[in-house]
Amino acid sequence: MQFIGALPSPFGAETIDRSQPALLQSVRDLSQYHPAAGNYQVVIDIEQDIKNVPAVLAGERTLFVAAGSVDAYIDLGGLADDGLTVSTDRRGVEVRLPAPLLDKPNLDQEHSYVFSQRRGLLDRLGSMVSTPNQQPYYLAAEKRISSAAAESGLVDRARENTKAMLSGLFGVLGFRVTFVDGG
Repeated sequence: MQFIGALPSPFGAETIDRSQPALLQSVRDLSQYHPAAGNYQVVIDIEQDIKNVPAVLAGERTLFVAAGSVDAYIDLGGLADDGLTVSTDRRGVEVRLPAPLLDKPNLDQEHSYVFSQRRGLLDRLGSMVSTPNQQPYYLAAEKRISSAAAESGLVDRARENTKAMLSGLFGVLGFRVTFVDGG
């Protein structure tokens, strides 16, 4: 007696990657210091309802779980111009600290996913012909994570961490440091 599972399948699937190698398009010099980062998670609940049509036939509701991070940064490039003032006795330095900014959210693709999706019959049939667009969920997640980062105190923490770093750096060189908010 021979088992069917023991025979090699003549219909085995094979994946062939014909992608081209990545091509470096440009390089930029940065003068940013990233003193703080926040990790966030949000559940997006979006429903698309079709008026006067039962939900069994058309419409959808999607729960999308998104995880991502936001960096707070300070552009230290301006310190070389007029951002530093050394005292006349050469023992102190005044630093005009630029305002911290929040970077664009970086969504974690491995931990962002559609948790559940209920679709009407017509929407399910339509997804057999074309791929459902998930971009609105990613955009909504980025917007919510940006808002959460702005309200979380991340900017204040970035400012304090930058002051601590510069105080330590100049302190080792024998300077006492005073800060003036530049923005």
